[in-house]
Amino acid sequence: MKTLLNISLFFSVIVGSSILAQDLKGVANYKTQRKMDVDLENDQMNEEMKAQMMVMLKKQFEKEYELEFNANESIYKEVEKLDTPGTGASWIVINTDGGGILYRNLKENRFTSQSEIFSKQFLIQDSIERPEWKLHKDAKNIGEYTCFKATFTRMVTVMNSVRSSSDVDSAPLEQTEEEQTVTAWYTPQIPVGHGPNQYGGLPGLILEVGDGQETILCSKIVLNPKKTLNIEEPKGGKKVSRTEFEAIMDKKMKEQMEQFENNRGDDDGEHIEIRIGG
Repeated sequence: MKTLLNISLFFSVIVGSSILAQDLKGVANYKTQRKMDVDLENDQMNEEMKAQMMVMLKKQFEKEYELEFNANESIYKEVEKLDTPGTGASWIVINTDGGGILYRNLKENRFTSQSEIFSKQFLIQDSIERPEWKLHKDAKNIGEYTCFKATFTRMVTVMNSVRSSSDVDSAPLEQTEEEQTVTAWYTPQIPVGHGPNQYGGLPGLILEVGDGQETILCSKIVLNPKKTLNIEEPKGGKKVSRTEFEAIMDKKMKEQMEQFENNRGDDDGEHIEIRIGG
């Protein structure tokens, strides 16, 4: 009986809201959380220092984003906030997940992402990759919205490690290929194909999405706001394709890692190295 109710609700929500899609616009706020499964093996740090370090590492990856959208376009960008105070130790945080400003045009099936990496600005322009979502009958409420589950799988390159400069005999970081399942919860009550980051392509706005390492959760939605939306495609930066940008990132990452390895023996200070993403 519960399954029949979920299916009935799914179709009734779609039919009841689809006529509103063309004129719909809104602002959605998201918060990110990343799983920090690391081991700080360091004889120079007591348990209290390690606990403080983990708290600050966690805050480094807890970010807030804003998504402005209409029926066909969206702009996704990080909400600026004050920097997190330092810990006294220095660390290298290498985040290959990008950032900056992401513009998506569903009607034209393309995106433009403006990202500053290693003090250089890039303008990544390419077609939108549409994953093969599998729609499920599972439903749950997120705030006042009824959401349905969707999943897809992908192969990702994983390198997620933390080590300190005192570990002179530690092995080099290694990359592994793993299958990853992405789970999203979307609401047909807001019938647009948008979502946070690069996620989208479902029959409703994505309010929650996670890949087992990072979770992005919608914290606030304002539909048809009084303020004028600023959905403008970014312009500045070196224009590259997705493939070209990934090659540049891979080269820069290797250069940074080699530089870090070469400098490890020349500095008696405490360093923490973190590699997140693929």
